[in-house]
Amino acid sequence: MNRIPSGTYDTYLKTLIDISRTITTEKYLDDILNLIVTVTANMTDIRICSLWLIDESDYPPIMRLKASQAIDKEYVNNQALTLNEGVVGHVASHKQPIMIEDVLKHPQFKEKKMARKSGLVSMLGIPMQDKSNKLIGILNCFTTQPHTFSKTEVDLMTTLAGHAAVIIHNTELMIRSRLIQEELDTRELVEQARSVLMEQRKMEEDEAYGWIMKCSYESQKNIRQVAEAILLSN
Repeated sequence: MNRIPSGTYDTYLKTLIDISRTITTEKYLDDILNLIVTVTANMTDIRICSLWLIDESDYPPIMRLKASQAIDKEYVNNQALTLNEGVVGHVASHKQPIMIEDVLKHPQFKEKKMARKSGLVSMLGIPMQDKSNKLIGILNCFTTQPHTFSKTEVDLMTTLAGHAAVIIHNTELMIRSRLIQEELDTRELVEQARSVLMEQRKMEEDEAYGWIMKCSYESQKNIRQVAEAILLSN
């Protein structure tokens, strides 16, 4: 892997900024993750980039393989490791980069079948930490030829992983904010629809809400769509 020239590095940072702006055009987390691994691989001599995120909805938390620009999607969707399992778990638990000259010979590397299929040899695993140094995931970089990663390369990829971590963190915050706002908007629409039913059909409050829920079930529409239909008809 060659060092990225300064001009290309500036292009990389600009591309990451552009990626973060796609949030406002309805692109969500999966799109952001796929863009990050694709841009990172294209800006270097890396054969494959893969990105693992910590899933804190499980207890204890686990690592899920979320994106790779050159690995079968079916494989990506089915991979999960504990925070102490495999090379990914090692990077997560130590929060330090790891360099492997030959992944097929490394006892902790779990994805040997994928590595053989894709012709992968050397690997650099980088912890992805946001501005508060919270670990959010791992960025793995692979080559198809034996390669010893230099300190300059490790430092460069660590910087790139840090920028990507901030974008992912901001995207997750944006998604969470949108979901909360959508929930609030839905509640308001349901309240308005219920008021319409109470006024026009002389229903009691609980009866009106039950009627909305019944319509939602029978029509296979979500409760927001039913409420909007009631308000439109009014």
